[in-house]
Amino acid sequence: MTDDSLPGALAGLRVIEWCDEKGAYAGKLLADMGADVIKVEPLHGDPTRQYAPFADDQPHPERSLWWWQYNTSKRGITLNLEVERGRQLFQELVATADVVIESRPPGEMAAWGIDYGDLKPRNASLIWVAITPFGRDGSRAHEEATDLTLLAGGGPVWMNGYDDHSLPPVRGGGNQGYHTGCHYAFLTLLVALLHRDETGEGQFIDVNMHAAANVTTEAGSYEWLVRQRTVQRQTGRHAAANPTIPTQVRCADGVYINTGIAPRRPHEFRRIHDWLEDLCLLDQFDAAPILLVAAEGEEIPPGRIYDDEEAAAKVTAGREGINVIAANLTAGEFFSQGQARGFQFGIVYAPEEMMEDRHFIARGFPVEVEHPELGRAFRYPGAPYRFQRSPWRIAGRAPLLGEDNGAVYGELGLSDQDLAQLKADGVI
Repeated sequence: MTDDSLPGALAGLRVIEWCDEKGAYAGKLLADMGADVIKVEPLHGDPTRQYAPFADDQPHPERSLWWWQYNTSKRGITLNLEVERGRQLFQELVATADVVIESRPPGEMAAWGIDYGDLKPRNASLIWVAITPFGRDGSRAHEEATDLTLLAGGGPVWMNGYDDHSLPPVRGGGNQGYHTGCHYAFLTLLVALLHRDETGEGQFIDVNMHAAANVTTEAGSYEWLVRQRTVQRQTGRHAAANPTIPTQVRCADGVYINTGIAPRRPHEFRRIHDWLEDLCLLDQFDAAPILLVAAEGEEIPPGRIYDDEEAAAKVTAGREGINVIAANLTAGEFFSQGQARGFQFGIVYAPEEMMEDRHFIARGFPVEVEHPELGRAFRYPGAPYRFQRSPWRIAGRAPLLGEDNGAVYGELGLSDQDLAQLKADGVI
């Protein structure tokens, strides 16, 4: 168990975030791990505050579930960077920070005199992370992109879909293109922090989201680059140059389950045979004798099934035996019994179903987050990992527009009178 009074892993790290929807997730990853992330918004608010859906289906910039999800644990300020005084305040903020994360169009910050090269002299240990669709330089640097075009151009879309190739490819939902780029930003930032701990030096990190998507295609890109082979989309399993046996099957209650990697080891074939026997299903499975032969044989290397008929027959029998079992059990029964027998099966959940899963609940994955302005709490997805001595936590709901202006600008030495004047001048 963890002690929730302990600081997060990144406690003490001060981050200035000036990101649109492409980079907001990187800031959230840092904030929920304890960093003090200060979200900079224009005076009228970040555009994602207008993104549906909204709490209670009431459109309002403080009720966007998109905004809520991507900005937990952050502090929020407004700042007009189009005016000189706003840019001066930004420079003062950066001078106090460890990290800047931004996803602005290449050239914009340099034109305003507030880019990494401009601000590094005041803060030599500063780490600056730029998140852009195609990197800060190169022939495509100034092209725009969406989550869809990043995934399509990077390759993942081509690799996702169904065995029936008359159907178009499928883009994964949930901003996976943006998330992939943000994960690379987060990971590289952690490495840069380790480097700074050793040398005291900051550095500039240029994250290319298109490239991040491309190197997340597993073997897809390399199959073509190295072997000149194109991988093919397959339902619910990895794209591959050669077709593989389907892995998603429907259980007796109509719920799909992913049966994972095909059995290849002798003890796996034995367990499938015994499972069929325990369920009185051997008579329904003509290939049962093949399972017994495979149980007395050797482990089958993955590639052998493509050029060895006997190996292919054994693996196919194992897979089909699992399918027979699944067809006679509910998804919950199949999952629990399969796990008990050492198989890595997983129920295909809708997002809302996952939040009700007893295992996730026992792990503390669903998290209640208070929204004082609405007088109630809402349930959020939590972390997929647990730290014993530096716990992850959502420190608070996403900031209201300009909610932390007083606190953050006060840390720069500005008085309430100063803030009132800056607001009247259209600076904050």
